[in-house]
Amino acid sequence: MVVSGRHVALFRLGDQFHALDNMCLDRGGPLCDGPIERGVVTCPWHGWSYEIATGTMVQDPRVGVSRHDVRMARYGRCSTD
Repeated sequence: MVVSGRHVALFRLGDQFHALDNMCLDRGGPLCDGPIERGVVTCPWHGWSYEIATGTMVQDPRVGVSRHDVRMARYGRCSTD
């Protein structure tokens, strides 16, 4: 999805939805295509990993991708801020 001109990846963990910028900090790999394990998404291009709930990079918690608030609307639609 695109939000304010930014590509955003939407993830569902249990009954919660999370939205992160969809570009890995390394070379812009698509996080939406990466494997997810224990709440962490890994970039399919070079293996950088991010906590889905916070956007924090696992290998270096001082940095991360931007996180966006998600709101659920009627009929299963969602929107982000």
